[in-house]
Parts: sequence; C-alpha cells; structure tokens
Amino acid sequence: MDETEILDDVAETKKLDTEEVKKYLEEQEKAGEDAGDGESSSDRDASSENKEENPEGKTGKRRLKPVWKDLLEMLLYFVGVLVVSILIVTFVGQRTIVEGGSMNPTLEDRDNLIVDKISYRFADPKRFDVIVFPYQHAKKTYYIKRIIALPGEDIFINAEGTIFINGKVLEDNYGNEVILNPGRAETTITMGPDEYFVMGDNRNNSSDSRDSMVGNIKRKDIIGRAWLRIYPFDKFGLVKHADKK
Repeated sequence: MDETEILDDVAETKKLDTEEVKKYLEEQEKAGEDAGDGESSSDRDASSENKEENPEGKTGKRRLKPVWKDLLEMLLYFVGVLVVSILIVTFVGQRTIVEGGSMNPTLEDRDNLIVDKISYRFADPKRFDVIVFPYQHAKKTYYIKRIIALPGEDIFINAEGTIFINGKVLEDNYGNEVILNPGRAETTITMGPDEYFVMGDNRNNSSDSRDSMVGNIKRKDIIGRAWLRIYPFDKFGLVKHADKK
C-alpha cells in the first residue's frame, strides 16, 4: 500500500469517527429533551394539584382575618346582649326577691319572683292582683302588696276588721287573720281616678295603704304584676291572683 492510500484510509476513519460522535451527541440531546419534557409535565401536574389544594391563591398562602375584625365582632355581640337585656328588664319583666313576711302565706321571705311588666301596658290592674311598686320614702326600696280597692271606690274597715267597698262587705279570702288595726281606713277613704288601695296578706304584719307613709298607690307608680315564683324550686309556680271586681 502506498502513502496516498494510507492517508485516505486515515481520512475516512476520521470522517467516520466524526459522524459517529455527531450522531451520538444528537441522540444524547434528544434524550435530554425527552427527559426535560417529562420533568416539565410532572412539574405542571404537581402545580395543578397544588392549585386545587390551595384555592386561596397561587402561592398557597391562606388569608388570615385581621385581629381587629374579631375584636369588633365580639364587641358588637356583647353590646347586642346588653341592649336586649335592658329592653327585657325595662319593658317585659324582671326578677325580684321578697324580703319579710308581709305577704304570708301567699309569698314568703326570700321567694324569688318574676315580675310581669308588660300586662299593665294593655290592661288596668284588677282587684286582688299582687303588684310591685316603689316605696316613696327610701331609694331602691320596693313593696309587694295585693290590690284591695280600685280607682273611684270607697274603702272602710270597721273595728271588727271587716272590709267594706262602696258600703258592701268585701269577700276577701286572702287575709290570713282578722284585721286588728284599720289605720287610715277606720274612716272612709275615696280612691282618686288613678289610685289603688293595697294591703299585705299578713294583715297584722304589713306596712301598706293603711299607713300614711305608704298611702294610696298611683297607677303610674306600679312597676308590674307578680307573675311567677321561680325559687324555692319546690314552690315553683304562678303567683295566686283573682279577677274579682
């Protein structure tokens, strides 16, 4: 073999090697692209799943409610409860505790009552209703007594303790004993157009309309009607009234 043939063989060999290298590189590049596409697809799938799990935003961060909004909601709640409580106590009913035995045996010392403050907004007090009213000579002091005489009526109590309304004997089943002291009613007393004469059921141990310090009760001063005894529990029930005229 001459020199020319040897050179041609070398050149051909080099040419073949170069083509093989190029082909090899192309195959590697293609394989890399396929791997990249697969990875990109996986990334897209993972991103999609994250979006589904975190609908709040692309970053996946949850939006937190500001603290001041929670405080405002809490404040509004307590204000609402306070307003409702005030409205109920002012216009509907309230709890009161009996002190003393002037209403025995109907009510006893330390009985807890609910006073109905709404009924008298639609109807007038009736005879024998048990009512609550303020004592005019002491602050934050309230009396609970039974209505005996109505507006415009005459009341008189004789020496035997009998009660007369407009000259007729009153059928009274609430007093637990004979009246010993008629007080102001030992002479006839005429009720004004908005006045009521009240007495305790424990007639000889009660400060009531027979006493000048209590006197006749004005309609506007009546807070409400004793409605329900809630304590003691063994005496739970409605307070006894009557609708007699």
